[in-house]
Amino acid sequence: MQHAPGFLRLVEDAKSRVVEVTIEGLKDRMAVNPNLVLLDVREESEWAAGHAVQARHLGKGILERDLEAMLPDPDTEIVMYCGGGFRSALTCDAAQRMGYRKVSSLIGGYKGLVAAGWPMTR
Repeated sequence: MQHAPGFLRLVEDAKSRVVEVTIEGLKDRMAVNPNLVLLDVREESEWAAGHAVQARHLGKGILERDLEAMLPDPDTEIVMYCGGGFRSALTCDAAQRMGYRKVSSLIGGYKGLVAAGWPMTR
């Protein structure tokens, strides 16, 4: 997908403040912390088409509004994913500004999970 230059500038700026994790890193983190929250931040239609079995959903459009109600503890370990790792960087940046201290963006996002054979559901 070809992204607009302004969007890419926003993403690169967010990535300068956000920790990114690989799929292998996600597996390792989940093995150590079974309470880790895998958060799908894609649109509702994307979620409905398929998502990681362990994932919870909170779309980027409502994340700031609903994150504290869903996950009130700012020390919850959260790995966010989107389609390819761009929107999740933006949502991680927003969550950090809200006081969440253990957020990461999944490199490759949903596409990477599918390519890695991650268990999916609808």
